[in-house]
Amino acid sequence: MSSQDALEQLVEENRRILVVDDNRAIHEDFRKILGAAAQARDELNALDAELFGTAAESAEEAFELESAYQGEEAIEKVRRARANGRGYALLFVDVRMPPGLDGIETTARLLREDPEVSIVICSAYSDHSWEEMTTAFGRTDRVLILKKPFDTVEVRQLAHALQRRWELARLASMKVHDLTALIDAQTAELRAANEALKQEAALREQALQRLGESNEQIRALAYQ
Repeated sequence: MSSQDALEQLVEENRRILVVDDNRAIHEDFRKILGAAAQARDELNALDAELFGTAAESAEEAFELESAYQGEEAIEKVRRARANGRGYALLFVDVRMPPGLDGIETTARLLREDPEVSIVICSAYSDHSWEEMTTAFGRTDRVLILKKPFDTVEVRQLAHALQRRWELARLASMKVHDLTALIDAQTAELRAANEALKQEAALREQALQRLGESNEQIRALAYQ
């Protein structure tokens, strides 16, 4: 097994998604697309293929979906999940969530809470330009836009792609950590070798000094 394969086995498969929307029907829609209902549909397709010889869609493991109905609730859930070592792979965040924070301010704060998570902003309106959004949370490749009404395939593609992105980012972080540890170890070895050379040079200098003193004594005895 290569070191790459070994590292990939150590990376957690993160299928945790947080849906942030004040409309409860939207949460049900996401569960139908990404949750246990979607997996049940895949299993039925596989059963049909076995019984009737039809082409089956590839079965996919269901995502683990959680819900927040206001921005502050989402921020608290992300903070708690991160503290427990079970951060979300991605978030779907609605733009309009009265009476609390809107999706833009919520996104800005969520990005600060979790530096690994990706966020999909969901909106049926064009009340915020991309420039206005980047003013709020900065230019980043961790934020994408999804227009309502949703396309089922698009939602599933986003979920799978961003889940994989989370895992690859974690893998890259582990590689950087390993590389840093290797550099630190080699630096420590170089420091130790340098210190040994200094001590050896000091001993050589002492030996030369004693040799010079001995020569002086020999010359003095010769003259006597």
